[in-house]
Amino acid sequence: MSTLRDLAEEHTQLRPADIDHLHRIAGDWQLLSDLSFADLLLWVPVDREGTFLCVAQVRPTTAPTAYQDDQVGRIVGGPEVAHLEVAYGQGRIWREGDPVWYGDVPARHEAIPVRLRAADGEPGEVIAVVGRDTNLSTARTPSQLELNYLTTADDLAQMIADGTFPPPRHPGETTSAPRVGDGLVRLDASGKVTYASPNAQSAYRRLGFAAHLVGEDLAKLHRRLAGDPLEGTEAANGILAALRGEGPPRREIDARGATMLTRALPLMPAGVPIGALVLVRDITEVRRRDRALITKDATIREIHHRVKNNLQTVAALLRLQARRVAMPEARVALEESVRRVASIALVHETLSMSSDEAVEFDGIVDRVASAATEVAATEQTVGMRRRGSFGVLPAEIATSLVMVLNELLLNAVEHGFPPAAEPEFPPA
Repeated sequence: MSTLRDLAEEHTQLRPADIDHLHRIAGDWQLLSDLSFADLLLWVPVDREGTFLCVAQVRPTTAPTAYQDDQVGRIVGGPEVAHLEVAYGQGRIWREGDPVWYGDVPARHEAIPVRLRAADGEPGEVIAVVGRDTNLSTARTPSQLELNYLTTADDLAQMIADGTFPPPRHPGETTSAPRVGDGLVRLDASGKVTYASPNAQSAYRRLGFAAHLVGEDLAKLHRRLAGDPLEGTEAANGILAALRGEGPPRREIDARGATMLTRALPLMPAGVPIGALVLVRDITEVRRRDRALITKDATIREIHHRVKNNLQTVAALLRLQARRVAMPEARVALEESVRRVASIALVHETLSMSSDEAVEFDGIVDRVASAATEVAATEQTVGMRRRGSFGVLPAEIATSLVMVLNELLLNAVEHGFPPAAEPEFPPA
C-alpha cells in the first residue's frame, strides 16, 4: 500500500511543505475521529476537473465505522464529491446534505478544508479536504459526554480549517499520548473545568483529588496535587500555555504513588482562544513496570560484575599456583586455565556495562588478541590487527566464541611461524 507521501507526490502538485502538514494532521487526527464518532478521510485534488484522491483514513475507536473497506487510494469525482468541492473551493466547512448509503450503512457527510498557515501567520490557501463521515445506523440520544465530545470536535475541525491544528510538536516529543477514552477535561478561557469525563475523574481520584472537577482551576489543582513542587509548576505552566494558544509538551504528575500523563491542547476556533482540551491517562502501572525493568537490568548488570570479579579471583589463584608448581607440564596447564578464565571474565565485564544481554564483540577480540601476544610462549615479536567487524553478539555466543578465539590466537602465535621470522598476524 502506498504511503500518503507517495500518493501525493505521484498524483498531485502539492509542495513538500503541504505534504508535511498533511502528515501532521494524519498523525494527530485520531483525536478528532474519536471526538466526532466518525471516520476521517483525507482527500487531495487530483486535477481541475473536480476529482479527488483519498490519501489517508482513520476509523473511530468510539463508534462503528462507516466504511468496511479501506478507502486509501480511491479516486472519486462527479456528484459524489460535491461536498468536497464546496469545502475546497469556498474554504468553509460543509455540513449540508442528506445522509447517503454505503451498502446497508447510512452515513452523514461533512467536509473540512485543510489550510497551511503562511510564514507570517496568515491563513494560507486550501490544500486538501478532510471528509468526516458518521455512521448513522447506531444513532441515539446523545449524553452529556457525547455532547461535549461533539462540541470539542467542531472546535478542532474549525482549527483545521484555520490552519491552527495540529499544534507543532516539541523536540524529542513522542507520539504516545492520552486518547479520548482515557480521560478528557475541557476548560474555559479562564482555565476552569467545564466538563470532565468519568475516566478523567477517576484518574484525578488516583492522585488524591476526590471532589468533582467541574469548577476547579486546573492549573492550580495540578500545582497542588504534584508531589514535587517543580513538577507541579511545570504541569501548571502546561495548562496556562494551552490557554494562551500554545501547544505545550506532555507532562506527568506523580502523587500518592500514582502517575498521570497529561496533554493540553489549545482551543481557538476562528483564532479566538476559548479554552483548552486536556487529555489525561492513568499510567501508574506502566511506570511501575518501567521501574521493575530498570531494577531488573541493574540486577543483571550487578550479577555480571560479580561473576567477573569472581572469575578474576579464580584466575589470580590459578596464576599464583602456577608460580609454585615445579613441573613444567603442570605450569603450562595452569597458565592455559588462567587465560581461559580471564577470557570469560572479559565477556562478563563487558556485559556488566551493557544495558542488554549483548556485547560489542570487536572490543573483546582486540583485548584478547593483545593479551595473546603478551603471554604467548614465543621469543619473537608478534603484532596483531583485526580486519572486519564481528558486530554485536548475544552473551551465550560471545562466551563460547571468546574461548575458541583465545585458543586459536595462542596457537597461531606460538606455533604458526618459523623461529627466525618476525611475523605480523592479522586475525580474521
